Formats: sequence, C-alpha cells, structure tokens
Amino acid sequence: MEGLLTRCRTLSALAPCSLHQSRDITHKGYRCAPGRGRRLVLSHMFQPQNLREDQVLPLDGRASDLACKSQRLMLQVGLIHPASPGCYHLMPYTVRAMEKLVRVIDQEMQAIGGQKINMPSLSPAELWRATSRWDLMGRELLRLRDRHGKEYCLGPTHEEAVTALVASQKKLSYKQLPLLLYQVTRKFRDEPRPRFGLLRGREFYMKDMYTFDASSEAAQETYGLVCDAYCRLFDRLGLRWMKARADVGSIGGTMSHEFQLPVDIGEDRLVVCPSCHFSANTEIVDLSQKICPDCQGPLSETKGIEVGHTFYLGTKYSSIFNAHFNNAHGESLLCEMGCYGLGVTRILAAAIEVLSTEDCIRWPRLLAPYQVCVIPPKKGSKEAAATELAEQLYDDVTEAVPQLRGEVLLDDRTHLTIGNRLKDANKLGYPFVIIAGKRALEDPAHFEVWSQNTGEVVFLTKEGVMELLTAVHVV
Repeated sequence: MEGLLTRCRTLSALAPCSLHQSRDITHKGYRCAPGRGRRLVLSHMFQPQNLREDQVLPLDGRASDLACKSQRLMLQVGLIHPASPGCYHLMPYTVRAMEKLVRVIDQEMQAIGGQKINMPSLSPAELWRATSRWDLMGRELLRLRDRHGKEYCLGPTHEEAVTALVASQKKLSYKQLPLLLYQVTRKFRDEPRPRFGLLRGREFYMKDMYTFDASSEAAQETYGLVCDAYCRLFDRLGLRWMKARADVGSIGGTMSHEFQLPVDIGEDRLVVCPSCHFSANTEIVDLSQKICPDCQGPLSETKGIEVGHTFYLGTKYSSIFNAHFNNAHGESLLCEMGCYGLGVTRILAAAIEVLSTEDCIRWPRLLAPYQVCVIPPKKGSKEAAATELAEQLYDDVTEAVPQLRGEVLLDDRTHLTIGNRLKDANKLGYPFVIIAGKRALEDPAHFEVWSQNTGEVVFLTKEGVMELLTAVHVV
C-alpha cells in the first residue's frame, strides 16, 4: 500500500473538474444525487458518541471498571451500548464489522469442507444430563423452565445438540465422512463478574464447528486441518497470535489448543519458549519448572486473550448419543469427534485492544466498518466551493470501484470544521480519510488523503485517489 501511495503522488494532473449546481435529495439516511446512486451520509448514522472520556461510564457507573482500552474506546465512539451487566447493544458500525468477520470465517471454514447449520439456542436439559454436564457446568449455565415445567438451558456450546442431531441420521455412511458442521450464533454464559466489554460477557457470538470422522487418525488429520484454517484466518486479519497447549476443561477430550492474542490485559497466563515456539497455558504447566519440555530451553511468561479453542473429543459424546456410521464392510462404528470454537465478538474486541492507540480505534483492514470517509469543507468557509468536488469524488469512487460500493461514507456535517470531523474520523478508524480542503480549489484539484493504518498523509488528484482505492480489498 505504501508503494501504491508513492506511485499515486507522481501521477499526471487531471483536467479541472467543472462545478455544477447541487440538486441533491435526502431520503432515509442517504443523499441522492440526480442520475447517481444514493450517497451514504454520516449525519443519518445511528451512532451515539461520548467523545469526552469523562462521559464514558459502564452500566453501573464506576469509571474504575473501564480497565480495558477496547471497552473504553468502543463505548466512547458508540460501537457498543450497555444493556445490562455483561450484555451490550451492538451498534451499526460493530454489526458491519462483525458481518465482515463472519464472511472471512465462512470462507476459511468452507474452504476445508465446512457446512453451515443453525441449531436452537434453547437446549433441553436431558441432553446435558446425559453427559453429566447439567451438574458439571454448575451455575455457569443459564437455566429456565417453560410453562410445562420442562427444563432448558441457553446453550454456551452445542456438543450435546449436534451429536444428537448426527445420531438421528441412522444411515450415515463412511463415504459422507469427514463431516464438518459449524454455526455462528449467540451463546450464553452466566459469568459471575462480566467485565472488559465484549471480551467477557454473558451473551456473545461464537463460531462453533463439530467434526465427525471414521477413525482416530482421520479425526486428528481433521484437527490439524481446522487449526491450519484458524492460523490463516488470524494471518488474514493481520493479528499476532499464538497456538498454546491447553486444558480440556468441561468440554472434555484428550487434546486441546488455545489461540491467543498476546496482550497485557489478557486473563490467561502463558509460557513460551522462544527457541522452539512451544507455548502452553499455565493451567497445564508446572510453573516451578522453568524449562521447556520439548527442547529444554528456558520458558518466559506472558499474558493473552483467548480468541479460539480446539478440542479432540474422540468418542466421548458419540458413545453417549450413539452417533454411528457404517464402514465399507457394513459395520456400525462410533464417530470420532472434534470441536472448534472462535469467539466472534471477542475477536472484534481483542483486535481493537491490540491494534488501537489509547485514543483512536484501529481495525484489521478487512473488518473496518467503512473503508473510506470523505470530508467536504465547512459550510460558509473559504473552501466551501470544493463541496461539490468532494461529492463528485464520492460518486465517481462508488461508481468506478465496485468493491467500495456501500463502503464509502460522506461526512456531511458541514456545520463542523474539517478539523473536528477529521478528529472523529481518526477515532473511528476508517482506513482512508479523504479531505476536500484548500488544495481542492487548485487546478487541478488535489485531495488530502490520510492512510490511517500507516499514518501517511498525501495529496492526490482525483486520478490518484481512484488508483489508490482501486487496490483496496474488501471481503
């Protein structure tokens, strides 16, 4: 991207743009230009903001609970709004970012053969009693009864439900395996003390995949396949990650790994060997032993935010629910299983935690809610004549760069100065901010382009802007 910015600086100048009378029509959040598509304008966004830090408080009003940068910033710019302890309204920008993340997850899961399903959040108690997890999970389960006295929980995970589903297919053949089923849904957990915003809440979005194989060897091969997909996912998001050995916990099984983003606010303690890249959660390590078990090198300790978790389950669940398949000889055998989670809302918050400055949100480029913000001059200012140039640029970009349709926002709050709107844009973290200022009145017009992720500022003609934005990739 830096190289492209350099090339754009040397482009030949454009012919001056002609000005014309503006006859824009405002309708339902968009400003419509005659003969053009609708313009997406900031003034109609449902985006409550508390841009002064002393106005930002959590639900219970204790500013001391805002110990987490991502929580403070997301509340400050209106990405989330507290509803009840551990539960948040996700505002339009956040929903857009989450939908993009889900698209990336879908791409990676389907590339390895994943099939997307959707299971009920209400899970019957008898399924959980069959695996003893109704009692084992304790107060973490959110439980309820219907009007007939039947007990349910709001699922924090779906091992029981999916295994019962597969078991109901009595004629499952080895030719259908491996079977990789996944969903992206709301999950519920009765956290004793929710904190850190979306990093630890009572209601959250999660991608959970469940795999069914014909043998232990095949199941472990699938396990490696899914772990590799997770690695590609985090690489595509530009996040520094670690794959750490972990405890199987209440999920069970015989092998488990966590995908962690190293950060000081993280609640997990990890040990790492810089020599052989061994890493593990301290839950499974004897901390009195400071030597790596793989290479005998020294171990160092760090903290991380868990954003993914994988488990090799074997036949723990398939044996309880009789999830069988018929092999090539017609014999009925138990499926070998694995389960694989990704915290969708947690990945969003964790990415903001590790990428942002203390004052401004920075997104993984693929997940930015909008890629471009165009800022015209203040109404009545000396540069006001450049307003139509800014609007013309908006129209040209959205017409000529197909992947940016719906990705460009026009900050039409022209009662504010360019500086104030630039400050807001910086806080919200648009990857590109384009300003029609003094140099937009030159012949040819030059626009001020801020690349938020690199911190670079350049002046480009419309042709240069178009070439720069043509290279932007959107999921």
